[in-house]
Amino acid sequence: MHTMTRTQLIFLATAGSFALLGGAFVFQAIGYAPCKMCYWQRWPHAAAILIGTLALVQPKYRAALAWLGALAAALTSGIGFFHSGVEQKWWDGPTSCTGSGRMDNIDLLSTDITPIVMCDDIAWSIMGLSMATLNGLFSLVLVGLWIAAARK
Repeated sequence: MHTMTRTQLIFLATAGSFALLGGAFVFQAIGYAPCKMCYWQRWPHAAAILIGTLALVQPKYRAALAWLGALAAALTSGIGFFHSGVEQKWWDGPTSCTGSGRMDNIDLLSTDITPIVMCDDIAWSIMGLSMATLNGLFSLVLVGLWIAAARK
């Protein structure tokens, strides 16, 4: 049985974040507007991609960077699971993008009619799993890849 090298694990974890972030942009392009928490989940993926790229070109720092990659993946996974709980109404989300959202900063004379995308609405799901839940699960797998790379 072939075991993967640190470099291969880092590449796979980086590619995973690239795929998840790319998938988010594809869903946005086909009409699924992201909410505030969806955007929060994207930033750690972008960081993981940057970290992975640095690790691939800087062999001396691969182990340390792999731990940072694990942290970035864990952060987006945690946000994804938190967002999933908000969607399921298990706990409250940010008041600025949930059904309990307050109207105190609204300019009624504004011509900007961009709709607020609610964080507690499930825009799309497959087999009962929302995009936030899927991000949480897939990102947890990436955490494992990053940790395996760091420990090599």
